[in-house]
Amino acid sequence: MNFSLYPEIDPRETGLLKVSELHSIYWERCGNCLGIPILIVHGGPGGGSQKSYRRYFDPAKFDIIQFDQRGCGRSIPHSELQENTTQDLVNDMEKLRDFLKIKDWHLFGGSWGSTLSLVYSIKHPNRVKSLILRGIFLCRESELLWFYQKGASEIFPEEFEAYESLIPIEEREDLIRAFYKMLTSKNKLIREKASIAWTRWEMATSHLIPDNSYLIKSGNTLFSDAFARIECHYFINNIFLEKNFILKYISAVESIPTTIIQGRYDVVCPVRSAWDLRKALPNSKLVIVDDAGHSMRERGITTELLRATNLI
Repeated sequence: MNFSLYPEIDPRETGLLKVSELHSIYWERCGNCLGIPILIVHGGPGGGSQKSYRRYFDPAKFDIIQFDQRGCGRSIPHSELQENTTQDLVNDMEKLRDFLKIKDWHLFGGSWGSTLSLVYSIKHPNRVKSLILRGIFLCRESELLWFYQKGASEIFPEEFEAYESLIPIEEREDLIRAFYKMLTSKNKLIREKASIAWTRWEMATSHLIPDNSYLIKSGNTLFSDAFARIECHYFINNIFLEKNFILKYISAVESIPTTIIQGRYDVVCPVRSAWDLRKALPNSKLVIVDDAGHSMRERGITTELLRATNLI
């Protein structure tokens, strides 16, 4: 079977769905209007949807649905932190499903998209037909410390030094909190510098072999402002859920067919999280790609994602 990405396609429908007095979220549908509904849940939080995501699905088979989570991509207001919590996003997904008149759907999410897909599935298990998850992120304290404080720093020391260099030495014991102060500053220049540094750190570490196109993306101030601010906003607030929420309530997902695809050398979301999720979900299938990092664009990850979507 050929596991090449499908050709680029354009949406057949797009819109803005008003989900609160403050927020409206962008949504789109591609592919077959009578096809199998599958929702792409993007990463970040704050990463936004991308046209390349459409290419992981056979457009003759699937009704491919994307949306931009609150405050990012084409959703408005841009980079807004008010009324922006995990429960808000879960509610938005339900509002979108209801608006599109979809009874239930498959979920496809990577990184933070895996987190939000799991939380949604715990809250609404009867609405989820299957899960395809990549680069598992359970938002445990150990995961945040690994990536933003000490751990990944030992593998990419040159990039980590650039990332932490914005923070005064006396504030470096809690880099997430120090960045949050800068990312919510009223000083536009401070906020911009912090957002670029935060975003570059993640872009620089997302591939097994660093990809310069990702580094260029971090210089896009419109993207990096939402990406960095919203990520930091969620992480400093423990994603607005009780500690270890996903594993604590994972039994709600036990009957949902789940495929987990994980790069062995994922520095952003280490394989330990995928392993722990697999142990907690006996019905799930874990595929570890031995020559990959975090990005879904890496060849082995792409192949396994396409294999999983073709099996639906």
